[in-house]
Amino acid sequence: MKMIPVSEPLVTAREVEFVLDCLRTGWISSAGKYLEQFETGWAEYCNMPYGIAVSNGTTALQIAVRLLDLQPGDEVIMPTFTIISCAQAVTYCNGIPVLVDSNPYNWQMDVTQIESKITPRTRAIMPVHTYGHPTDMDPVLDIAKKYGLMVIEDAAEAHGAEYKGRKCGGFGDISIFSFYANKLITTGEGGMVLTKREDLAERTRSLRNLCFQKKQRFLHDELGYNYRLTNIQAALGVAQLERIDQIVERKRAIAAAYAEQLKDIEEIELPIEEPWAKNVYWVYGIILKENTGINAAQFAQKLAEKSIETRPFFLGMHEQPVFHKVELFINEKYPVAERLARQGLYIPAGLTIRESEIEQVCEAIRDILITH
Repeated sequence: MKMIPVSEPLVTAREVEFVLDCLRTGWISSAGKYLEQFETGWAEYCNMPYGIAVSNGTTALQIAVRLLDLQPGDEVIMPTFTIISCAQAVTYCNGIPVLVDSNPYNWQMDVTQIESKITPRTRAIMPVHTYGHPTDMDPVLDIAKKYGLMVIEDAAEAHGAEYKGRKCGGFGDISIFSFYANKLITTGEGGMVLTKREDLAERTRSLRNLCFQKKQRFLHDELGYNYRLTNIQAALGVAQLERIDQIVERKRAIAAAYAEQLKDIEEIELPIEEPWAKNVYWVYGIILKENTGINAAQFAQKLAEKSIETRPFFLGMHEQPVFHKVELFINEKYPVAERLARQGLYIPAGLTIRESEIEQVCEAIRDILITH
């Protein structure tokens, strides 16, 4: 088995240096050199002209959808198999999320279903690069161009992932990232809006900062938000961006180690990497086949009894009670997403995991499936 690259400490000397510099100079709030460096550096890394740092990935999505200027009843097409932030951003802006199922092979948005969901009220498509693997973007972009739609690319889980040799986050009219603590690049909490258009970048900067005007600060012609990122948080991001390639290499090596040790277990399905993709394996998910007679929740409990912590897969938006209360997605069925939710979970794969711990997890999986 190929050795996993040695993990760096969770906090490196560069991160400490940059944060202390913020404290010593007094630039601790929502302005400063690290904020500018982080925005510019991340935008360049994703090959986008403009980057605007915000407080987290959810607020990045809310601003991205706000930029669409939706009218009540306007629609945004997205996968049902995603985090609630995606649909919430649309409903928050008085729009309607329109759902499609997942591709059973790569777990991403089933792009073959998008065109059939387009109506005269459709304004945008929101592909989500789920769990570190890219969505098939060419069909998304072709459909958007054909119908004059915007593309909001949710790359919150796909730092460093690639589609046909290009970084995820570099395809949409607007794209967003999260820098939460469990992401490949983290600022503790934090997010980023990237865009190709200068006008959208300027409006994003205004919206994140209560729409203060440059010439007359306390005169407002639009309602904005306090969605700012601090210079201290950005300092962490700048330091981590310096080692993004090493972080991606380690995540892929961890995934390769799991794949090697679990490949012969017929009762589970492992994550894949399409020929056109570079998967960064933000999490390492497995699917329990139905013929095992055990679902993900039951399997997670058995692993917990062996002191192995797991997390469940997303539950589709169409199964969320909060949306049923407002008459959304009533009687909608998406069988692939439903199977993923019931049979899928992800196992420990953090950057600090050791090879011995991977072996321990794999041994536990084998033991459970043998004795079940």
